[in-house]
Amino acid sequence: MTSTPSASGAAGSPGVAVIGYAFMGKAHSHAWRNVAALRPGAPGVRQQVLVGRDADAVAAAAGQYGWAESATDWREVLERDDIDIVDVCVPGHLHAEVAIAALEAGKHVIAEKPLANTMAEAEKMVATAKAARERGVHSMVGFNYRRVPALALAQRHIAEGRLGDVRQVRVSYLQDWLADDAAPMTWRLRRELAGSGALGDLASHAVDQVRFLLGQEVTAVNAITHTFVPERTGADGTEEVTVDDAAWGTLRTDGGAVVSLEVTRMATARKNALGIEVYGSNGALRFDLESLNHLDVCLDGADSFSRELVTEQDDPYIDGWWPPGHVLGWDATFTNQASDFLSALAAGREPTPSFEDGIAVQRVLAAIEASSARGGSCVEVDGGL
Repeated sequence: MTSTPSASGAAGSPGVAVIGYAFMGKAHSHAWRNVAALRPGAPGVRQQVLVGRDADAVAAAAGQYGWAESATDWREVLERDDIDIVDVCVPGHLHAEVAIAALEAGKHVIAEKPLANTMAEAEKMVATAKAARERGVHSMVGFNYRRVPALALAQRHIAEGRLGDVRQVRVSYLQDWLADDAAPMTWRLRRELAGSGALGDLASHAVDQVRFLLGQEVTAVNAITHTFVPERTGADGTEEVTVDDAAWGTLRTDGGAVVSLEVTRMATARKNALGIEVYGSNGALRFDLESLNHLDVCLDGADSFSRELVTEQDDPYIDGWWPPGHVLGWDATFTNQASDFLSALAAGREPTPSFEDGIAVQRVLAAIEASSARGGSCVEVDGGL
């Protein structure tokens, strides 16, 4: 255990432990450090401990990110009385083990998406979360794009009926960090660690947005997945890539909408492009994550799009940020997420999206893999228990 000079939050605030200190650990640390400043009277936290396997590296990260301590054994951290919230930012193969243990130890839990690597793990997580909920212990899966103000506004427009009946959705999530054949091997390309490739990494967000925006469930899919570069060079030489590089699908929902889905980490020159188009009988919406402060709207029977800058004080999430026109960044979604989580805990209600939402997405991803294995034939999505 290593201590650093200080941590944010008053003594009476809930203590947070983040498990994992790389990309997501840094993003979540930023959120916990800033959440108390978001709104007057907003709940704050104590940034108590950052956990990772490499003692020196996690100690350095803890000092950089504002944590009071660092540690290398997450199991010991779960035994501490000064830890109230556990934030799971480790690779997918560890989600179930850490989250289940934390919930059983009486800690509130945020788990990064996708919920787990397998349906069996996800089912155990949901069962544990349900039992914990009866004891007043809550959990949430980290689909941070629900906290983009423009997407929250899009959901509001759809729920209010301003698009009429939703007929078609196009959703794509395009990245290029694997487009170079010489890009090195990483844990994200090993199925035993990541569970899947672009499916779990990107399609999980895309499917969650379909459920969030439409308020509908995906019932059937036709899909294919593909691995463009089957081998990459790692520290010990050439390794087989055991996950997908890209996936394409047609999804149908219980509300009658048809969804076109495309996700890839091989789209040259696309850095982080989550694109969503929703077409209804009386309007339409367009969104691009690479321009995340904007929403293109065609509402209430209009016949053309107009662009809205979603930074007004009555827009979702903006009341705690800057004056109108002062745009937000990608990192703000995690701060908004932390604020929502803390507000739900303070009110004694289950945060959203829940582990049940996480497994609903997981079922769609499993159906996509099953459809691809059957040459793209239609596969119905398991409706769960």
